[in-house]
Amino acid sequence: MSVVLFRVDERLIHGQVVMGWGAELKLEHYLVVDDELAQSAWEKDLYRQGLPEGASADFLPVNQAVTRLKMLEDDPRCTVLLTRSIVAMRELVDHGALRGQKVNLGGLHYASGRTERLSYIFLGESEEVDLRAIVEEGVTVFAQDLPDGRAVAVTSLLIDP
Repeated sequence: MSVVLFRVDERLIHGQVVMGWGAELKLEHYLVVDDELAQSAWEKDLYRQGLPEGASADFLPVNQAVTRLKMLEDDPRCTVLLTRSIVAMRELVDHGALRGQKVNLGGLHYASGRTERLSYIFLGESEEVDLRAIVEEGVTVFAQDLPDGRAVAVTSLLIDP
């Protein structure tokens, strides 16, 4: 079945992902792509505690995730790939790993330099640059917090350059 959802969400594995998307898509595997988290055993254990029974999770840096994505094409499990940042998702795109795919923006919260585009999406200038680059590589990007929520094309969230 391979990867059924590519999602950028600062909280990574949490209620909306597990209960909302997980139930809807029948997720069995969570692939978290985050260079720092991949090095932290205690944080990985903490995130694994939030998984539903029978689900598994792997935590990889971007460079290893590119290789793993190729292997997941033949994996029978339904997988979600999660990144904490748009930068990490762009790195996957820059490696040619997501051409023709769809990326879901699910939770980018307020921080200095970011402005609200939706109640759950705040973007800064550099994030807009990265999102434009992702779209230019043939990836569809949309914001949607939950499966039953309204999908919003990322182009409607970006400020004209």
